[in-house]
Amino acid sequence: MTPEERKRRRDDDDDDKKEDPRAFAFDASVSLESLRLAQADFATARDWDQFHTPRNVLLAMVGEVGELSELFQWRGDDECSVGLPQWSEHDKTHLGEEMADVLLYLVRLADQCSVDLPTAARRKLEKNKQKYPPELCKGSAAKYTEYQTKNE
Repeated sequence: MTPEERKRRRDDDDDDKKEDPRAFAFDASVSLESLRLAQADFATARDWDQFHTPRNVLLAMVGEVGELSELFQWRGDDECSVGLPQWSEHDKTHLGEEMADVLLYLVRLADQCSVDLPTAARRKLEKNKQKYPPELCKGSAAKYTEYQTKNE
């Protein structure tokens, strides 16, 4: 699905988006591996590998998380509802750029630490399924330790 098709789908199905989390989709042609390789090539071409220690990459990512957070700072919950309907296209574009910075640094960090990020993410999702069984936690924001206590 092209970005234009996704936008048209979002516009057409604005009400459905709140009901169905699958109404929005990432571009399936971009993988974390393709981003990892592009980042590695980018750094190598500039002789930046010498600076990309895990610590330095992590600290750069934290700085980008701060820039991302600034976009939400001082906005009320009503301005930050799902889909950000009150945000301008300029604000959403800026948001995407800051999110991309965080993602790219995270991918670079995983590369520099030799962590298979997609596999780690899948394992974490499976672990969270065990920690948060729907029959015990549906509709609750409590930490999983509260469910363990109740269940034991």
